[in-house]
Amino acid sequence: DIVSMNNNIEILVFRDDLAFYFESINAQWINDMFVLEDIDKQVLQQPRKHIIDKGGKVWFVKHATLGIIGTCALLNKGNGNFELTKMGVLDTARGLKVGEILLRYVIQEAKKMHVTCLFLLTNAKCEAAIHLYAKNGFEHDKQIMQTYGQSYERCNVAMRFIA
Repeated sequence: DIVSMNNNIEILVFRDDLAFYFESINAQWINDMFVLEDIDKQVLQQPRKHIIDKGGKVWFVKHATLGIIGTCALLNKGNGNFELTKMGVLDTARGLKVGEILLRYVIQEAKKMHVTCLFLLTNAKCEAAIHLYAKNGFEHDKQIMQTYGQSYERCNVAMRFIA
């Protein structure tokens, strides 16, 4: 299951031999800005158990020369609600628009899955990411914050996909 985006980047669906990258890529950015919480550790160390087996999805971005440089997941929260989560790109690959390519791909996949509510939880410190989400159809949402925001200590921003 490979989706070619351009000559240098392709998107791969989750495989167990790629699970290591899910942890390493996300741990890098979370540790850069925050503290890795217990919930992070559980999900990052066992994405099959915590995401895939619960009806979620994980994707990876593979660059022709840099290898696996990004990842993102959709976490099934039940009743058609999915959290776009653990989206990370290695700092060595920033500036290649990998985050935007990945985000747009995941939104398209969510539409194919007939997700009724696509949302994300983040922190105001992640200004570039929030700008990217807003540019691609996410809006701040108080209801999402009340329902799901307590999942992470660092969460002070909740957004829902509208477009």
